[in-house]
Amino acid sequence: MALTIGVDVGGTKVAAGVVDDRGTILEKVRRPTPSTNPKETAEVIAEVVDLLKGKFEDVSAVGLGTAGFVDETRSTVLFAPNLAWRDEPIKQKVEEQVGLPVVVENDANATAWGEARFGAGRGEDFIVLITLGTGIGCGIIINGELYRGRFGIGAEAGHFRVVPDGRRCGCGNRGCWEQYASGNALVHEARELARVSPAMAGRLLELGDGRPEGISGPEITEAAREGDKAALECFRTVAQWTGQGLADLAAILDPGAFIIGGGLSDAGDLLLDPVRAAFGDALTGRGHRPVADIRIAELGSAAGIVGAADLART
Repeated sequence: MALTIGVDVGGTKVAAGVVDDRGTILEKVRRPTPSTNPKETAEVIAEVVDLLKGKFEDVSAVGLGTAGFVDETRSTVLFAPNLAWRDEPIKQKVEEQVGLPVVVENDANATAWGEARFGAGRGEDFIVLITLGTGIGCGIIINGELYRGRFGIGAEAGHFRVVPDGRRCGCGNRGCWEQYASGNALVHEARELARVSPAMAGRLLELGDGRPEGISGPEITEAAREGDKAALECFRTVAQWTGQGLADLAAILDPGAFIIGGGLSDAGDLLLDPVRAAFGDALTGRGHRPVADIRIAELGSAAGIVGAADLART
């Protein structure tokens, strides 16, 4: 049985697991990320790899998934928004410490690969994965192969601009898609509604301890499941932007399936039903073309670990 280790590096945690060739996580470990210190971050990654390697003698390689721009050689993180990595040769640093081959990949790409191989994308050769969380992550599978672009930093769909001079984005631009279709966008809509129309947003404010700033994603989802009109309106707004963006991607990429992951996907049909409706309304040539399926991701938070581990085999 071929075993590899997948490591998911985020701004707050390093999660790692030993994964077999069927995509099953056999053992898992998690540590806080020392995100402001590149040297210490590499040491934490090495620590979790060594810990897992010590329990399984036949581990052959390590896959490392991280947010940010990973170069075309899958070795250097050019830029990571939530880590102090700038042109960081993380492959070399970790390999020197753990004595195993290391492959570095963007975390959304790793997640897309995990879902394609072992999750909601099984059986599809043309997939677009969208993670709706703090922002929007994206991974693209074309002809069964991971699309990375010429320089390794393709598929940053969250940063195509949908509103000229719109909301400011952490990437430095304004009006990016993720500012209107993401978990943060849902919270923005709810808090704004609570400020301008507190009577309409009474249930949201109640769940948020009486303050717009107290409203977060789980509270909005809870209120929407109760049938609260304000919460449902927030979902419809974000779903409209999401569906339109998927339709734009369909015009360019023509995938067989869109897979929706990230924290916002926990809302299930509360999100998916209006997204599908907005997608159908915005799709070019609608009524005269096959329509991509829109599905919820299956692997959850494990997808990044599973995908990174499997990519280490390639």
